[in-house]
Amino acid sequence: MEFGWINVFGAIIVILMLIPNIVYAIKNKDETNLCTNRFMNIIEQVGRYACIVFMWLPLIVWKFGFASVFEMVLYLACNGTLLAAYWISFAVYMKHRTAQLALILAILPSCIFLFSGILLRHWLLVSFTVLFAVGHIYVTYKNAVFTKDRN
Repeated sequence: MEFGWINVFGAIIVILMLIPNIVYAIKNKDETNLCTNRFMNIIEQVGRYACIVFMWLPLIVWKFGFASVFEMVLYLACNGTLLAAYWISFAVYMKHRTAQLALILAILPSCIFLFSGILLRHWLLVSFTVLFAVGHIYVTYKNAVFTKDRN
């Protein structure tokens, strides 16, 4: 199965990942990023926005799709499972903020982006996923440590 110029499944996945983040941002308007490492903050943001775009837009990819129906089913099943885990983790995190849950919430989107990039053979997405994962996990960890120290 090949996509045209937009991967609808990827766009839906991105939207479903953004919903709990938007709800969190609305409920926690005063929260600030406590990570002071500017380089890692930039890596995280560049990786984040690139992954969001490359999940649904096939830039610099000759064929944007799956090699077989099995790969498409695997893509939907695994991403569905990872998304469910993300939403459940987010729901628990909203009630009980822990460093472990914060790290899980940093790792799960990285897994979704990486898994999608590999199955779609979208190597630019894979590359930016590595950038995002390193930055996001680092920044999340630093924020969790600083928050713990402040309390």
